[in-house]
Amino acid sequence: MDKTTGFAEFEDKWQANARLALDTFALRPTQGIPLSSMNVMQWSHLETLSGNPPGSYAKEPVRVYREFQLKVGACFIDQWIPDNPLSMKDQGYDDKAQRGATTGAEEIVRDGMLIDSPEATVAHMEKVLFPQWEQWRRDLEVNADEQVRNLIATEIEVQNLFGLNMLKSPYGGFFTFPGFLYGNYGYANYFMAYALYPEVIERGFKIYADAAEVYNRIAARAIVEGGLPRLIRLDHDMADSRGTLVDIKSLDKIWFPHFVRSIQPFLDAGIRLIWHCDGNLMSMVPRLLDVGLGGFQGFQYEDGMDYEKICKMKTRDGDGLFIIAGVSVTTTLPHGKPADVRRQLDWLVAKGPKVGLMLGCSSSVAPGVPLANMQTLIEGLAHYRQHGRSANGVQ
Repeated sequence: MDKTTGFAEFEDKWQANARLALDTFALRPTQGIPLSSMNVMQWSHLETLSGNPPGSYAKEPVRVYREFQLKVGACFIDQWIPDNPLSMKDQGYDDKAQRGATTGAEEIVRDGMLIDSPEATVAHMEKVLFPQWEQWRRDLEVNADEQVRNLIATEIEVQNLFGLNMLKSPYGGFFTFPGFLYGNYGYANYFMAYALYPEVIERGFKIYADAAEVYNRIAARAIVEGGLPRLIRLDHDMADSRGTLVDIKSLDKIWFPHFVRSIQPFLDAGIRLIWHCDGNLMSMVPRLLDVGLGGFQGFQYEDGMDYEKICKMKTRDGDGLFIIAGVSVTTTLPHGKPADVRRQLDWLVAKGPKVGLMLGCSSSVAPGVPLANMQTLIEGLAHYRQHGRSANGVQ
């Protein structure tokens, strides 16, 4: 296929699961409820549930990961990360793996600078990061057309890998916006800098948003010109179980204005943005809707995310929300029984939106989930995909 044609080549060829995903994206009534892809991290589960023998995943991760998604009946995938489970052993993290700024590194060094204080953090930002971001923006403006072509070609390549019964939508490489830099500097160094030097932090948000606005304009062009699905899941961890990692009022003042500016190209192009929810983001939910987002994915119910309340909310234009609801990967799947999995899945359907609902897992499924729970989940997802809300009397 000519890679310049984009997804238009697939338009009349989509199979049942992919069509179900497309109709759900468009908030059209559907008979079944589509399944979002699942990032299962336990190698033996990927092998067993895809019908491959033990040891297959480590030898052929792309093939086994792909076959797992197709075998369980996934209708839609955005984040294509077949090598991700290799970061773990079959039963958890490799304790010999290299540690980073947020995973226990004894020393954080960036560009030859030791990051051991909030002052060192802002010094590195001003000396290294800010000039890099400014140069990045200039480079983006020069190479826009080439990047549009590359983004479209990458999506076509992955879509061809899966065939036409599972829909690929834009994710990695298709968006960026200002965020917290704890991954660069560690939580303590960065958030002390956030508290002590808010003017520097905001300057960083502004400089990054200048570049992000250009980048997202390019990505929006690729989505429109390539005929790609007009849905992007934005992903950045900004909360823990107690609430946002910084005071929400500070976000209103120094983050939201730059975030809004950076995502405006997508909103102008009619691309629906949804937010991946980690932790308790309830204070951010109305704000995200006010600036133009159109839905949510994830939900840590045990941390206070009010799923039922959120599903009743509307976009700023008064439309219903697009929701990807998942069985909890922190409570129900690892610690519950099969009956608990079925009960939560039924609840997600009963209390979810009447249209625009997908099902899956609340986040990545870490090693240690009982196989019986995974099998129950997959059986339940298949049931709702085939029978929809009418299953078990849910209307």
